[in-house]
Amino acid sequence: MTLAGLTLSEIIEAIGGRVLFGKPDGVGGISIDSRNIVRGDIFLAIKGERFDGHDFVAEALKVASGAIVSVPPASPPADKCIIHVQNTLKALHDMANYMRRKYDPIVVGITGTNGKTTTKEMTTSILSSRYSVLKNTGNLNNQIGLPLSMLELDPSHEVAVLEMGASAPGDIRELCEIAEPAYGVLTNIGHAHIEGFKDIGMVRKAKMELLDSVGTVAVNADDSFLMEGLQSYEGKVVRFGIEEDCDVRATGIELGVGMSAFTLEMDGKRERMEIKVSGLFNVYNALAAASVAKMLGLDMGAVRHGLSGFSGIPMRVEIKEFHGAMVISDVYNANPASMEEALKELVRLRGSRAIAVLGDMLELGSYSEAAHRRLGEWMSRFPIDLFIAVGPAMALAAEEFERAGKAVVKVPDAASAREVLLGNSGDGDTVLVKGSRTMRMELVLDSGANGRMEVKV
Repeated sequence: MTLAGLTLSEIIEAIGGRVLFGKPDGVGGISIDSRNIVRGDIFLAIKGERFDGHDFVAEALKVASGAIVSVPPASPPADKCIIHVQNTLKALHDMANYMRRKYDPIVVGITGTNGKTTTKEMTTSILSSRYSVLKNTGNLNNQIGLPLSMLELDPSHEVAVLEMGASAPGDIRELCEIAEPAYGVLTNIGHAHIEGFKDIGMVRKAKMELLDSVGTVAVNADDSFLMEGLQSYEGKVVRFGIEEDCDVRATGIELGVGMSAFTLEMDGKRERMEIKVSGLFNVYNALAAASVAKMLGLDMGAVRHGLSGFSGIPMRVEIKEFHGAMVISDVYNANPASMEEALKELVRLRGSRAIAVLGDMLELGSYSEAAHRRLGEWMSRFPIDLFIAVGPAMALAAEEFERAGKAVVKVPDAASAREVLLGNSGDGDTVLVKGSRTMRMELVLDSGANGRMEVKV
C-alpha cells in the first residue's frame, strides 16, 4: 500500500516504534505480503491465526528497504532499517488511524449481516459524483483488511466509505477506533459468522457497537429485530425500507432479470430509479446507499446517476448461461438469510424447472445443523424441482427436502455437482448456484471441467 505524503519518521512516531538497525530514510509503501514487495517498501510482519510474517522477513528484506517487527531478525542486512514494536497488528491499526486523522475525511461505516459490500459499492458510486471517495478494496473489512485499505488515504480523499465485518464481539468497536466514523449504516441482522457469538442476540449487539461511534445512522426499518436494538441510541436515525414510515422508501418495485426498478421517496420527492442487479435485497441495498446520500446532503439526481452506474459485483447474483439454462450465480458467500433471499429469486425467475445447487453454509458453529435442516424444510415448500446438495452440512438440508418427496442428489464437492447439473439441466431451466466461499461453488460453472455424468432423477 502506497503511503501518500508520509515519511518513515512519521510512521515510527505513529506506531511508537524503535529503530534497532539502519537509518530511517524514505518509504514508498507498506506491505504485509513478502511476495508483493516492491523496492522502497517497508515490510510489516503481521502475525495471524495461520501465518506469521516474521517467518518471511529475511525474504522480504531482499527487496524491501526495511521491516517493522516484534521479533527482531538475528542478522539483518546492514543497509536495511529494522523497526521494533510490541505488536505489529496494533502498529497497522495505529498507522491507519494516524492517516485518518492526518487527512480527516468524512468516514461512513457500513455493517450488518448481508449486503455490506454491495451497499458500500452503491454508496461509493453515488457519492463519487460530488466527492473524491476511498473505499475498502474488495471486501477487506476485518482487522487487517480495513486498516490496509485506509493506508490508501491521500490528501485528495474527502470521504471514506468503509465496510466493517465482525466475527466476534468487540470487532466492530475495534474497527471504529481505527476509522472513527461519523456516519453509519446497519443493513440487517441475521445468522452469519455466528460461531464467534453465543446467539443471534450477540450478533446484534456486536453490530450495534457501531452506534457508539457515529452521530447519525441509517437503518433498515423493516428489520424489526434490528430496530429493537436501536431503542437506546440517542443519535440521528435515517430509516430506510418499503414501509410507510420510512425516511427513504421504495414503492412500485419491479424485479426483472438482472435489473430492478422502483420509485424512490426521499425528502418529499419521488423519482424512478433503475439498477442493473435483481432481487428485493438489492433494492434494500440501494435504499441504504440512498440514505447515506441523504445524510451527506446529496440530491435525487446524484442518487439516480450513481445507482444507474452500478453494474454489480463479480460472484454475487450474476445472471449466466449454462448449456441452455439460466443460472443465478451467487457464489461469493452464504448464510441462512442470504440463502433464503437467493432461493426466493430462483423461484421468482423459475422457467421450465427450478434447480438449486447449494454448498455448505460455513462459520455457523453449533447452529450449523439446525440452520441447514431448517433451510431444507423451508425449501421443500417452494416449487424447486431438484436440489443438488454440496458438502456434508448441506446433506442435512437435503434430508429434510427429501422427506417432502422431492428430488435430491448429494455430492461431496462443487466439481461433482457440475457433473450432476450437466446431466440434469437444459433449455428453459433456471438454476441457482450458491455456497460459502470455501466451497468454491464457481467450479459448478467452470467450463474447464471435463466429463459428463448422467444422474437422472
